Amino acid sequence: MILYPAIDLKDGQCVRLRRGDMAQATVFNADPVAQARTFEGLGFSWLHVVDLDGAFAGRPMNAVAVEAIAASIKMPIQLGGGIRDLATIERWLARGVARVILGTVAVRDPALVREAARRFSGKVAVGIDARDGKVAVQGWAEQSALGALDLARSLEDAGIAAIIHTDIGRDGVLEGVNVAAMAAMAQAVRIPVIASGGVATIDDVRLLREAPGRAIAGAVIGRALYDGGLDARAALKAAA
Repeated sequence: MILYPAIDLKDGQCVRLRRGDMAQATVFNADPVAQARTFEGLGFSWLHVVDLDGAFAGRPMNAVAVEAIAASIKMPIQLGGGIRDLATIERWLARGVARVILGTVAVRDPALVREAARRFSGKVAVGIDARDGKVAVQGWAEQSALGALDLARSLEDAGIAAIIHTDIGRDGVLEGVNVAAMAAMAQAVRIPVIASGGVATIDDVRLLREAPGRAIAGAVIGRALYDGGLDARAALKAAA
């Protein structure tokens, strides 16, 4: 199972939110490049980056920071937040991002997701962010009536590289991961599923790795790494 340390960007800084609330942002590092290098030095093999401002605005808002991160490290980056059209996808891939994450557009324009997955094979993932099992969009500010599993199943044949499945209620609060929801998603589709939200301890990593059914491919870890509550090297060992 691959662990993805998270860098969430707000106003060019590394922050963590509580359940996606921009009013509850804690700045953990004003230098995202230094943070990315730290994660790489700890032995992580991928980096998860979200342009929070972009997710709300519907267009990239932290491009300078993202490009600086991409230029400073060797590990691949998956990037989400404000990516809503083919031109933006192509631009990010040309600027060193290994994989883009499409969220809002997967609900509002699924045909675009399919076209992007066809055109940029292996480089397009979908973020399915759920609150009580229903998909939230527009930086989690808007709640849809669409079920998370229904959205995943509708994309089964789209050719996307991965699903990043976030339980919004667990995100940024260190209350433990929703293993049942993540396992249900992994079981529902053949697409690799990356769990996000609530990973706080080594036990959370082990629970995800050992979840019954189809294996969970990865996990995004945020606040637990910044707070120091989760030892990075121990987590990597547990994931392996």
